Amino acid sequence: MSFINPSKVNICSAFGVIFAATTCMAATPSDEQLQALVNKAVAPVMQQQQIPGLAVAVTVHGQPHYFNYGVAAKDTGQKVSENTLFEIGSVSKTFAATLAGYAQATGKLDLSTKASQLWPELKGSAFDNISVLQLGTYSAGGLPLQFPDPWDSSDKMLGYYQQWKPSFPAGSQRLYSNPSLGLFGYLAAKTLGQPYDQVMSETLLPKLGLKHTFIQVPASEAKLYAQGYDKKDKPVRVSPGALDSEAYGIKTSAADLLRYVEANLKPASLEAPLQKAIAATHNGYYTVGDMTQGLGWERYAYPISLDKLQNGNSTPMAMEAHKVKWLASPQPEPANVLYNKTGATGGFGAYVAFVPSKDLGIVILANKNYPNAERVKIAHEIFSALTD
Repeated sequence: MSFINPSKVNICSAFGVIFAATTCMAATPSDEQLQALVNKAVAPVMQQQQIPGLAVAVTVHGQPHYFNYGVAAKDTGQKVSENTLFEIGSVSKTFAATLAGYAQATGKLDLSTKASQLWPELKGSAFDNISVLQLGTYSAGGLPLQFPDPWDSSDKMLGYYQQWKPSFPAGSQRLYSNPSLGLFGYLAAKTLGQPYDQVMSETLLPKLGLKHTFIQVPASEAKLYAQGYDKKDKPVRVSPGALDSEAYGIKTSAADLLRYVEANLKPASLEAPLQKAIAATHNGYYTVGDMTQGLGWERYAYPISLDKLQNGNSTPMAMEAHKVKWLASPQPEPANVLYNKTGATGGFGAYVAFVPSKDLGIVILANKNYPNAERVKIAHEIFSALTD
């Protein structure tokens, strides 16, 4: 394991040659080379976006490296470390998807099952004709990005689903949605016989070896929980909402999230059902442009241009409906692909990406919600230097 303090590195040193010619990067870069590369990618974004604190973790051929910048909280001046806890927003959806994959692998869940079969209170609603898979791939028929305010609580969400009417046929359009993926995770937990928070905290996270990943941050870890900042630099943290745990509720550190990436890169050391669960999240179900939709994860052929990767993580992709092209059957992982997921809450921004064929992954966590395009740019610049 390598930890490097950016404040002790002269980024204008001789290693700056990699700035001009990324192709000279060695197959296994030195710590100094990797540090200079990450500094170059991160520094201008932090300055331009006025990000108080940011953590980058990179795994290269199974070797983790951590690069920490700025402060976890302005009032205390506490420095960011690889153990600082950040809200990861919608990267949480990949955990919900892994739980669903685990339920499937243990024989509890069939993704073709209609939602109302698993939650009888939904019988007689639109969910008689919407499958668990369609919920997990944002193709239920137009569930919105967020729950409308009057319905955004655990005691109101059932009423919302019961009265909701699709905008288009199930399976025909992709519309990114917390109520869609959130219900997917909720139903997966129901098949396992426990509330979502319990089965995630007591079963899935321990099986993944994640000891510093939480839905509710315990008091013993509160000192490590970064303070988030909104667009006006006001302190903010995520507030409760309907299916928040499933859709955007995970808090974790760069070190733990990188372990999760490594589990996705090399799941062979995990128990067999969990290996199958991870494989299920990597399967491709349909395409929208250059993106192939998995469960939680979104997949692209690799190498990929910056423009294409930014387009796949753009506001139009998240906010607008897109016609989907279903694959004939769930498509296993091709030879050369990149998986990624963005996530944000009011005061945090996250990005995770990995390329299994290169044994390469990255985690970028910040205590400010800044544009996806900038997060993608950081990762793309680093990946390009390491794989060209």
